[in-house]
Amino acid sequence: MFLHLGGEITVKSDDVIGIFDIEECSVSRTTAEFLNFCQKKGVVVNVSEDMPKSFIVTDKNVFISNVSNRTIALRAREKC
Repeated sequence: MFLHLGGEITVKSDDVIGIFDIEECSVSRTTAEFLNFCQKKGVVVNVSEDMPKSFIVTDKNVFISNVSNRTIALRAREKC
């Protein structure tokens, strides 16, 4: 099954490791360091130019999405 993250981006549901609220998680120093590390490695993909609401970690990339983590999680559950 595939999961729509916003824009024209979809990923395989089995590849998703986690779906996170970017506002709540970005206050953590550890999360900020993780996102900076991923950015330097070139594995961060911006789904939209709009205000980011969530980030989705997969086995290969980190996607920054303007869709809320709750909406993406609902989409994931609907596919099961």
